[in-house]
Amino acid sequence: MPIDEILSKFPEKSQRIAQELTNAGLHCVGCQAATWETLEVGMMGHGFGEDEIEALLRRLNALIKEEVDTSTISMTETAAEKFKAILAADKKEGWGLRFADKPGGCGGFEYVLDFSEKEKEDDQIFHSHGVAIYVNKKMLHRLMGCQIDYLEGLMGSGFKVTNPNVKGSCSCGNSQSY
Repeated sequence: MPIDEILSKFPEKSQRIAQELTNAGLHCVGCQAATWETLEVGMMGHGFGEDEIEALLRRLNALIKEEVDTSTISMTETAAEKFKAILAADKKEGWGLRFADKPGGCGGFEYVLDFSEKEKEDDQIFHSHGVAIYVNKKMLHRLMGCQIDYLEGLMGSGFKVTNPNVKGSCSCGNSQSY
């Protein structure tokens, strides 16, 4: 199956699939230079062997089978631990995460992650791995189902949001449209 078909067949997971492909060394996914190739041809063209192709296929199949909970907003355990460590370093233990989006970037909206000492009147609160996540109720239709992760890599580290409501994103990955 061509890479673009994989991404379009699972739109609610396309961000995570693209991230997994990028993590495996298929950086052309981000620039859409070779998404018409099959996964196998793309990997072989980048010098990967059959064992690496099989390993990626196992990871992708597991990712596709994962249930997406669109009734909540969550963090991975890794993201929650990193956020708590940042809170401790900034002497803000007990604070929560303010999660939002705002118009901006080349894709339409950018995510906002910030500290929040307490909830606001128009917030809905979600709890994940010991972190309170505050979200303005007016944004819920765009943000429900989001999972916030923390990734470390050679090209940088940071929080990464996977949103099943995204219909498109810019090539730099910093903004998205709904």
